[in-house]
Order: sequence, then structure tokens, then C-alpha cells
Amino acid sequence: MEEETELLTSFEFEEPKSGDDGEEKIEEKGKREICKNGCDRPANVCLCKELPAKPFLTYTKIIILHHPHEVHHKLATVPILTKCLQNCEILIGRRLRSGRSPILDSLYEASVRDPALPHKAMYLFPGTDSSPAIDLNDWVGGGGGLDGEEIRVLIVFDGTWKHAKEMVKSSLPYLSKFATRVCLKYDVEVGGETIFDSKLVLRKEPFSGCMSTIEAVARSLRVLEENINGIEIEGKLISILKSMVKFQSSHVMKKNIKPRPMLKKQNKKPQNIVS
Repeated sequence: MEEETELLTSFEFEEPKSGDDGEEKIEEKGKREICKNGCDRPANVCLCKELPAKPFLTYTKIIILHHPHEVHHKLATVPILTKCLQNCEILIGRRLRSGRSPILDSLYEASVRDPALPHKAMYLFPGTDSSPAIDLNDWVGGGGGLDGEEIRVLIVFDGTWKHAKEMVKSSLPYLSKFATRVCLKYDVEVGGETIFDSKLVLRKEPFSGCMSTIEAVARSLRVLEENINGIEIEGKLISILKSMVKFQSSHVMKKNIKPRPMLKKQNKKPQNIVS
């Protein structure tokens, strides 16, 4: 069954454009005001008060492969992450390969020279029968292949459910050389939530455990930065996500939009493939 991953509805935002004058906080866009040098969102859904006074510094290097279709998506959470985390890099594309990121290339080249080296990177994606994933807590508990406070690299894929699976598959020839597949808890037997069911869901999720990129990073950093400030980072990112969902849910209620029923295809069994 093809997972339903399209958003239920969205704000009709105009995307902010960078201006030459960085002194102005608000820019007029027709009838919309855009917060500049802050959250870069329309003023009526501004998140500036939720952002940390200073972006968090983490030992974990976050690299997000951002699908091109998501760049101008109204409900994208990736832009907010770059304002909350200092050590966060965004790559726009459909697959990871050599030449995209110096730190990933260095890990790849080191692994090619010595395949026995422990992996210093992980990519967050639920496993399949042919490509199982290690629970993130187990990976960290087992040492994660790292000693002391050595920097870890967490790779996250941002896109629709279908796109994310395609991005992982096309990245594997490069990625599998130096990164371990890890996951957070999920259950393919339980249906995913919608904005009508949860304060943390912006789009319909295909099954339990699926989450937005900002929540996935928040939950992961709680584990990876446990001895530093992981709990504080998780709390701040989740607070921001709740505010985003609150804005969206008020829009849904205003438009009197009702949840769509789950459509089932006949004579087709659910796939045992998760993302």
C-alpha cells in the first residue's frame, strides 16, 4: 500500500526573499509581513519567541539531505533547525555522493582505505528485512564506534515518505561504506497520526513512530547529547514544533477541514518496508 504522506492542508504563505537591508525586522509582502533575521516566517505565525537566544552547540554534527521539492514547502521544519543548532548542515538533493560534504567525504575515504574502521556516522532511517537498523539507544550504549567526546555525524533525510525511501536507496552505495543505519522506535502495524490526533504532527504519518524531521532530530539529540544538554535541546525543539502545529491546527479549524478517511487499495497487501 502506498503511504499517504501529503499534508492535509497548508498555510498560503509567500516565501520570504532575502533583502539587501538587514536592519529591518519586518518586510511588507503585499498583505503579509515577513520576519527577517529571525524565523523568516510570516509575522502572523512568527516563531521568534520560541527560538533559543543562541543556537545550541552540539558534539553531534547534523547533516540533512533536503529533497528539492521540500525547499519551498510551507510546512517544512528544516529551516527552523538551522536557527536552533550551530552544527547543522543542509544539503539539497536527491542522494548523497562524493563531493557534497567534506566531512562525509573524509569518512568515506578513510573507510575505503581501511574497511575495518568503526563507523563514525549514522543515518536515521527505519530498517527493512534486507537492511536492518540498530536502535539508536543500543548504538550509543554499545559505544557507537566512538571514544569519549569524539564528534558523531547524524545524517537525516527530509522529504515525503516516498521520496525519503528513494533518497536512502540511491545514497546507499556511498553511505553504507562509513555510516550505520539507526532508528528510533516505530511500529508498522499501527497507523500513523495526523494533526487531528497529535500536537506534534503536521502531516499524515504512514505508521506509528514516523515523525517530522525536527522531532526526529530532537529525539536523536536527547540520546546522542545525553551527557551534555540533550534534554534541553529536545525540549526546545519540541516546543517549537508544538507552536507550528498549533498555528496549523487553528488554520484547519478556521477552514472547517475534516480528516480524510484512510483509503485502502483492493487486492494489495501492506508492504513490509519502512522508512
